[in-house]
Order: sequence, then structure tokens, then C-alpha cells
Amino acid sequence: MYPLIRFAKEMLKFRNAPRLEPLGTHVSTHICWPWDLDPWIELNNGRTLTLFDLGRIPLAQRTGLIPVLKQRGWGITVAGNSTRYRRRIRAFERFTMISRLVGWDHRFAYMEQSMWKGSECCNQVLIRSAFTSAQGIVPPAEVMAAMGRDPDSPPLPEWIAAWIRADAARPWPPVIPADAKLGLPV
Repeated sequence: MYPLIRFAKEMLKFRNAPRLEPLGTHVSTHICWPWDLDPWIELNNGRTLTLFDLGRIPLAQRTGLIPVLKQRGWGITVAGNSTRYRRRIRAFERFTMISRLVGWDHRFAYMEQSMWKGSECCNQVLIRSAFTSAQGIVPPAEVMAAMGRDPDSPPLPEWIAAWIRADAARPWPPVIPADAKLGLPV
């Protein structure tokens, strides 16, 4: 189930927060609730990705992105991600989430998010997002210009550029193994 109540709480909590530049950092604090847990009584890996919305969407609001998306009839969608899980977040533990836009290329925007317990990083995700319209993908430079911002991205860090190159080499659609029995038509 999507955390709608928590999402609404975050949007209300940050509705009057100071505006951020597009590359600004949004910091929020959360609790790992029992419905976030897996059978090992720790934050479920899939739920982690859902909870990252609680940082990305307020970040979009604080940077002024959401009003521009609404005005233009554009959307935003996750087009890929790479996640590292390093430390457990257990039931009722409080954690801090850090969310920021790192930069963009001709097609996608790249965001970095992480969850922390004190000074210990528990996980980190690189999100590739696409801005969308009825005509397809909207170039991020066009979105930045619509926000009244510089359409040129800062250079992407090498680790992100390497991920982009590696992901471009990944076959799509994936090859279905010969022994897979998916019930696909022959």
C-alpha cells in the first residue's frame, strides 16, 4: 500500500519551507513503522524505494518543479535506479533521508537519495527520472528553462556517468531464458 498519509504529512510539513535551488538538498526525518517491515523485522527493500518518494516529491515542490509540471501538463516518472543497501533499519527506528538532484543529460534527470541513522548511511539510491508529456519525453533542459533556470546541467559525477554507460549496454528487452515457462505464446 502506498503511504498516502505519510506523503500528505510530508507535503504539509514542507509546504512553507524555504525554496531550494534545483540542485539544493532536501532533508527529512522518518520512522520505520511495522507495515514497512519484511519477515526479518527490518525495512523491506521494496518499501525503501517507495519511501524515497517521501523525499523526492517534497524536493520537487521546494524547487518549484511541481507547479511547472502542472502548468505544462507534464509528469515525471522513474525510468531506472540503482540501489545499495548497507545497514538495517529496524522497526520504530528513526532515520534521516537526504534527497537531491545531481544533474541531467539530454533525456533524463539523475537524483541521489540516501537514508541515514546518525552518521551511518543505511542505503543509497540513484534515480533516473524522465519528464513526460503526451508527446513523449520532455528534455530536462526544457524543464529547467520553464522553471527559469539554467538549462545546462553541471557535469555528472563519474560514478553516475559510468552507470549510464553500463545501463546503456544492458540488453532491452531482456532475453528470456530457454528454460523459463512463462506461458508466452510461441
